[in-house]
Amino acid sequence: MTPDTAPERRALADRLREAGVLAHSSWRAAVDAVPRELFLHPGVFLPTDDGRWRPVTALGTGPEEWSRIAYRDESLVTQLDGHLTADQASEPVPGVPTSSSTTPVTVVGMLEALDVEDRHTALEIGTGTGYSTALMCHRLGEDNVTTVEVDPGVAARADAALEAAGYSTWTMTGDGLLGHPRRAPYDRVIATCAVRRVPHVWVRQTTPGGVILATLAPGSWAYGTGLAKITVNRDGTAEGRIIGKSSFMQARSQAAVPLAGDLSARTAYADSEREAKVPPTLLDEWMPAFLAQLAAPGAQLVRASQDDGIQQLYVFDADRESFAAFAENGSGWTVRQGGPVALWDDIEQSLIAWQDAGRPGIDTVRLRVTRRSHRYRIGDRPALRWEHRIA
Repeated sequence: MTPDTAPERRALADRLREAGVLAHSSWRAAVDAVPRELFLHPGVFLPTDDGRWRPVTALGTGPEEWSRIAYRDESLVTQLDGHLTADQASEPVPGVPTSSSTTPVTVVGMLEALDVEDRHTALEIGTGTGYSTALMCHRLGEDNVTTVEVDPGVAARADAALEAAGYSTWTMTGDGLLGHPRRAPYDRVIATCAVRRVPHVWVRQTTPGGVILATLAPGSWAYGTGLAKITVNRDGTAEGRIIGKSSFMQARSQAAVPLAGDLSARTAYADSEREAKVPPTLLDEWMPAFLAQLAAPGAQLVRASQDDGIQQLYVFDADRESFAAFAENGSGWTVRQGGPVALWDDIEQSLIAWQDAGRPGIDTVRLRVTRRSHRYRIGDRPALRWEHRIA
């Protein structure tokens, strides 16, 4: 017998309210109504201490335990490596998460930030498990919600879960970056994946005055990303700001290809070597990591271990065939740079300007989107302005 999870849903809503992300009664009603457990079938992968993933299935778990898992205040991985689901594994496995049910505090916080009103239409990029879709269907009505998922298998599971929960909406399978013009323009567009840029087709599919909410990862890093909230103008541009930290899986068509091969060989010949003015370990912090991506949007931060166990740090830009390699020297860090672009010079300049400005937070970043570029700025300092041209 399937247990009634209404108490768990109410408790979740209470925790979200206490966390300061659930403010409106209409979203409270949605959280109270939508059973999260329906959107986790056939199961989830829980992390193990050795870095693998333990499969837990709905059918193989007691109802009470399954409910406890479903209402954890954390993201729950539902797919590995683009294909593997929990019912296809019987023991812990390695893998890279490619679909998940995002932590409720993030989901609900984003929905609240959309500032929806009755009768608004919404386009969701990245259906995922369908849980956030169901919350929007409850709030806006299923006829006003369109959702797009690039993975057919993920979309099929989400559709089944939405039907089980009593919702039916416009679910499209296709390139999540393109969205779907069928019901455009939309009043609200929300992306549940991280993108390097806001595709201008989203702007065109949003009504003037409408809002787009998306996680921006200008350099495709796994962290140091920001939640952009922009309002569409009548001239086809959009502007707004980064409203806070955010972390989502990369949109598959924009995800950076991991660097492979002998990194020490790729950095053997440098054009320059000097003392770093700023330690590269500063990039472990969220805001400096975001700034680094603004300064060098095509770059990746790579950590590698040598045979002697020493950790190596690199910044690579594969497209521009440039690198920065770091080594501790007893009193600080030495940086060696090679290729046509001095990557660390650009990143370092932004980090120093940011420190001189008093280390402002990520919510001070302003953003303007046009068909040809993304322009970022913090205050009025020229060193804290960046333009990312769109080819």
